[in-house]
Amino acid sequence: MDVYLNGKMVRPAQALVPADDAGFQHAVGLFETMSVHHGKAFRLEAHLERLAGSAQQLGLARDLDLDPLRQAVQTTIQHNRLDRARLRLTVTAGSLSLLRPDDAAKHQPTVLVMASEPTAYDPAYFERGIRVLVAPPAANPFDALAGHKTLSYWGRLRTLRQAAAAGAGEAIWLNISNHLASGAISNLFLVKEGTLLTPYARGEEAQGALPAPVLPGITRAVVLELAQEHSIPAQRRMLSVNDLLEADEVFLTNSSWHILPVTSVEKAAIRDGKPGPMTQRLREALLERIEQETRSNPND
Repeated sequence: MDVYLNGKMVRPAQALVPADDAGFQHAVGLFETMSVHHGKAFRLEAHLERLAGSAQQLGLARDLDLDPLRQAVQTTIQHNRLDRARLRLTVTAGSLSLLRPDDAAKHQPTVLVMASEPTAYDPAYFERGIRVLVAPPAANPFDALAGHKTLSYWGRLRTLRQAAAAGAGEAIWLNISNHLASGAISNLFLVKEGTLLTPYARGEEAQGALPAPVLPGITRAVVLELAQEHSIPAQRRMLSVNDLLEADEVFLTNSSWHILPVTSVEKAAIRDGKPGPMTQRLREALLERIEQETRSNPND
C-alpha cells in the first residue's frame, strides 16, 4: 500500500524523512492507531482531538490544524481503496529547529499515514481469553509524557515482548505506587459484582491528585459510553493487584483487538477461567457500534 507523507502519496520505500527529523533523532512525536471499517476510520475525530491535545500540552504544536490531518487519513483510505485496515497516523516535530525557540514558530511537522491489513487474531483469544503477566512498576505520574501516545514506545514494547516470551498475550503495567495502570498497549477493565471498574486515565484525576499516567483510550471511552447506555454501573478509580486477582471478569481494550478477554493472571485464573458475560456483552455491543458508525450511508 502507498503511504501518505507530507501531502503526497508515495511508495513505502520512497517515504523518506530528513536525517534531522526530531521524531527520528529524539522520538519527539505522537501517533494514533485507528481501525478502518467500510472505508471509514472509526472515531477519527476523537483520535485527532486527542493528538491535538497532546501536541498542545507537550509543546509539539501550539495549535495543530486538524483539517490537513483529517484529509491525510481520508486520502490514504481513498487512494488505497481500503475497506478494512489498520491505520497509523504519525506526527513528528519535523526539523530539530523546534528545539530553538526563535525558529519553533516556523517549523513544519512531519505527517505520515500508513495503512496495513487488519491484525489477524486467533479466534481462540476471544473465545477462551488470554493470560497476562504483571510487569514491575513503571507508569510514573511525575513523567510529563505519561498518558500521552508518544513515539517513545520502547519500554512498552519491551514488556510486551517479555510477556510473549513467557506465553502471555499482554503485560499489565503498574504505576509507581503499585496501583494498576493499564496494559502495555491497552487499557484495562475489571468487573466486580456487576460493576465495571477501570483505572483513572489522564484528565480524570480528582482535584489535587497526582496526574494519572494512563492513556485515555478511544476504545476505552466507547466502552464507558456503552456501559452507560446499557445501564451497567461503571467507576474510574485506583485499583490494586488484589482487585485484579479477585475480579469476576477482566478485559483489555485498544483500537486493534477492540475488547480482549483476560482469563488468567500469570498462574491465577480469573474466576472460572472463561470470558465472562459482561465482557461478551460489551464486545458484541462495541462491534455493533463500530458497524453502525462506519457503515456506508447513501446520504453522506
